[in-house]
Amino acid sequence: MSKTNAAKHPKGLYVLFFTEMWERFGYYLMLGIFSLYMLDSWDNGGMGFSALKKSDIYGTYLGLVYLTPFIGGLLADRVLGFRKSILMGGLLMAAGYLTLAVHDVNAFYIGLLLIILGNGMFKPNISTLVGNLYNDDKYRDNKDAGFNIFYMGINIGAFVCNFVAAYMQINYGWGYAFAAAGVGMLIGVVVFMSGSKWVKHADIMKPLEPGDMSTSKILLSTLVPMFIFGVLGYLIPGNLLGTDTNDAFIFGCIPVVAFFIYLYVKANAEDKRPIGALLAVFGCLVIFWAVFHQNGDALTVWAKDYTNREMPMAVSNVADQAGMAQTVTNNGADTDPKSAQYFANMAPENVPAQGQSLKLYSTQLYQSINPFWVVLLTPVIVGFWGFMRSRKREPSTPTKIAIGLVITALSALVMVGAVMATNNLESKASSWWLIASYGVITVGELCLSPMGLSLVSKLSPPRITALMMGGFFLSTSVGNKLSGMLSGLWEGFEDKSYFFLMNFGLALAAALMLFFMLRWLKAVMREKNIH
Repeated sequence: MSKTNAAKHPKGLYVLFFTEMWERFGYYLMLGIFSLYMLDSWDNGGMGFSALKKSDIYGTYLGLVYLTPFIGGLLADRVLGFRKSILMGGLLMAAGYLTLAVHDVNAFYIGLLLIILGNGMFKPNISTLVGNLYNDDKYRDNKDAGFNIFYMGINIGAFVCNFVAAYMQINYGWGYAFAAAGVGMLIGVVVFMSGSKWVKHADIMKPLEPGDMSTSKILLSTLVPMFIFGVLGYLIPGNLLGTDTNDAFIFGCIPVVAFFIYLYVKANAEDKRPIGALLAVFGCLVIFWAVFHQNGDALTVWAKDYTNREMPMAVSNVADQAGMAQTVTNNGADTDPKSAQYFANMAPENVPAQGQSLKLYSTQLYQSINPFWVVLLTPVIVGFWGFMRSRKREPSTPTKIAIGLVITALSALVMVGAVMATNNLESKASSWWLIASYGVITVGELCLSPMGLSLVSKLSPPRITALMMGGFFLSTSVGNKLSGMLSGLWEGFEDKSYFFLMNFGLALAAALMLFFMLRWLKAVMREKNIH
């Protein structure tokens, strides 16, 4: 970022940048080890869950952690303000990570609940504050770039955390890794409090207008039906969507989705089209998150079992000294089934003799590939859009999102190539396949995710911006749950290329829907005199 560009961004952006960096450090540290922790045996410090139960819990957690921002955004808009909500959320999440550090089934579920509630208070409101900082005319035209920079902060935290997770887990155990996530979140809280003076002017609650529903009525008309629908979904005989929790989650979302439709129907003439435009975009974003968030489940399994993670000798020596190498020993399938699983699809000549070991890159480190690409490519993407803007050819924000969906679809084709190169996983895949796939999807992500946040900030009626930001995260929530459901289909595909072709088809269909709506979306933005 050039000095010229730096002067075009408010100081509060960098406070929020580092706050979000530490919050995402904790969040992605936990997420990077979540599936592995659930699959590891109880005697080894894990939960000992089956693969199906792991995917079910993973998808439910990711769904709920982005469903609660609807409530957090509403409370910030109407009652608490943004800064108080962010502080409450950060402390709840820190408590959740520290609770997960206790190896106990009850602590496991209590910790997840605290993180889910904390993220609901934190996530929509810090994004809303970023947008509010750009309401000043001298910063307004740089809002897209500001969200790209903010997004880079997210991914610096997400990149660094997996090295910490690998070190703590290998050397001290799962509990210490979760505790490190809690410490990171507490650092984020301290950063936010120390820089509060640079963002307090953006913490403004807009008064309600005649006809707006009261806060208590909104909560009563959404939370109670959400609970009732969720219970009904859980109790339905059989499984409509694979498991009882899948049914409960999707049914529970119906009242919340209905509330946002109600907002659109009852909106005044000025607000109706912008709200409708955002809801249409949210519908397309569900598919992106369903594909993208398989990086913590299906692609983690791919990295663990199907990727050649063997370290070169020079690297393994350094990694050993740093305490970050994973060791697998050939003790035979009967005595060590976990190691035998890694050796299962290795070329026979590469399998070590019985009693000998291999040094492997820790699976957690593969979670850092995506944020590495984000940090590397964000300046490139921001620079490219700036170049296009200088020539008055910068695409609109909705167009960037549509382009991002197309690129996301292409990332699935890279993994189809990986399956073909390994003859349907008869041999180990090179790490370069994952690196390449993450590289492609990251370009799509940078065109889409920060632009989605920017679009919400641009189009939302000011008095419900955080609530609509909650709607953005509701689309993330449903997509995240679908990601777990899609990942659960992995074992059912005999030819694994069809799994990735399914992802390709879903992302491409969402892109086409958004392209069909572009003319209307651009017209809505012109009506509000925004780009």
